[in-house]
Amino acid sequence: MPTYDDSDFGVNAAPAQQQQQEQAVGSAGGRSGSYGGSLSIPSDAHRGSAIEVPATRSSISDASHYMHNLSISPAAKERRGSRNSFGASLPIPRSKRQSRLSSVVTAEEGGRPGMPPIAPSRDIIAAQLQDLAGEKVKAAKNMSFVFDIDGVLVHGDRLIPEGRRALQILNGDNELGIKIPHIFLTNGSGKPEQPRCDQLSKILGVPISTEQFIQSHTPMQALSEYYNTVLVVGGEGYKCREVAELYGFKDIVVPNDIIAWDETIAPFRKFTAEERATSRPRDFSRMNIDAILVFSDSRDFATDLQIIMDLLQSENGRFGTRAKDPVSQRIPIYFSQGDLLCPSEHPYPRMSQGAFRIGLEAMYKALTGEDLERVVYGKPELATYKYADEVITNWMNVIHNEEKLPEHIYMVGDNPASDIVGGNSYGWNTCLVRTGVFQGGENDEENPANFGVFRNVLEAVKTAISKELGKDFKFEWNEKANPVNAAHGVSAVE
Repeated sequence: MPTYDDSDFGVNAAPAQQQQQEQAVGSAGGRSGSYGGSLSIPSDAHRGSAIEVPATRSSISDASHYMHNLSISPAAKERRGSRNSFGASLPIPRSKRQSRLSSVVTAEEGGRPGMPPIAPSRDIIAAQLQDLAGEKVKAAKNMSFVFDIDGVLVHGDRLIPEGRRALQILNGDNELGIKIPHIFLTNGSGKPEQPRCDQLSKILGVPISTEQFIQSHTPMQALSEYYNTVLVVGGEGYKCREVAELYGFKDIVVPNDIIAWDETIAPFRKFTAEERATSRPRDFSRMNIDAILVFSDSRDFATDLQIIMDLLQSENGRFGTRAKDPVSQRIPIYFSQGDLLCPSEHPYPRMSQGAFRIGLEAMYKALTGEDLERVVYGKPELATYKYADEVITNWMNVIHNEEKLPEHIYMVGDNPASDIVGGNSYGWNTCLVRTGVFQGGENDEENPANFGVFRNVLEAVKTAISKELGKDFKFEWNEKANPVNAAHGVSAVE
């Protein structure tokens, strides 16, 4: 995979002396470095089972770009210099990945102790065919697909028909009956991974494991090693609190807890008796919140923005205070993704978490005169792609008992400004489909897909497989395949 330096992202490197000073400040303060030394970053001393990936984007907020001109400028170079701080750490879970949300089936739960599993006749025939077609099998294991979900496989809860067939082919409905590695990488969020996989499995009609599934906030579970008390924002009801608990966060606060403590914080919010009964109020004027984690899209912009602004202007995350220095005393804020728009069942894409972030940045700038430094996960951030490598490698071990990263990885997405920018920057083959955000011409002008533009995901998958396995590769399993009568190492028909 390619390496990166400052010039790749249109950001001027700091002078060596300044970098040394920033590193010294980071060491003295017990924090990793940030661009300018003001962004609060987790301490290396707390690192355990996490990997810290340097951020690939400027920490300065995007708000100034939109203050007087609300048009979108999606040029890759401009966007690359618009998010996180060089030197800021984005912790991701360390391999080998074992999801807290996955189910493990033991022998006592349906297997046969001391005996190999019973293989169906199709699996036996497929294994024999694969033994004969060695080169094709090797090529199939040396490629992998990474799928965006919304706009590629589904629209909300509605299936994109070609998505089901594409996944059936990758799950073994092909001439060799072989599973071609693939994972799902989405900027969607707001639910635990297992229910989301269950929902997608039902819609798509194919099994999806949490071990091949990455939501925008999945890598953020590594932050549980660094922060004790966190404010978790976004999502429906208390689902994001449930996610944070599953990720191992110890002390989780959500906006309803704060409103139940002091309703005057959100003057336009009508707080119901049911919401009060399910909240967990306490005296927030006697405790500090260590970090703000925006896990998913806000369901109440006015309330969430007000609470976050109170914390960002406070002394080290304590309600009822105002910091003398709005930079050094500011607690860190993390966003799970930065998409301005996302596809849905509506004919036109809807505003997403990026719109909420830009609004927050503009308010912070207007009230403090300072740019809001923050950390953004999700596509196209480098840390998310590093984590995807970990998941692909682990999934290869699950399905083929080979713990390695395939050489040829294909990213299939509908959003040029996240799916395609991220995949191109990371050296993947990028496929842009016309079933979601992108509805343009032959290719996106600012962020063109390097492998091509396709009508749908099925067309993209078939084209990529034909390139790697040969144009003669068949995309259906032949039930009459007989390896005994095979000619020249390929399947034959009785």
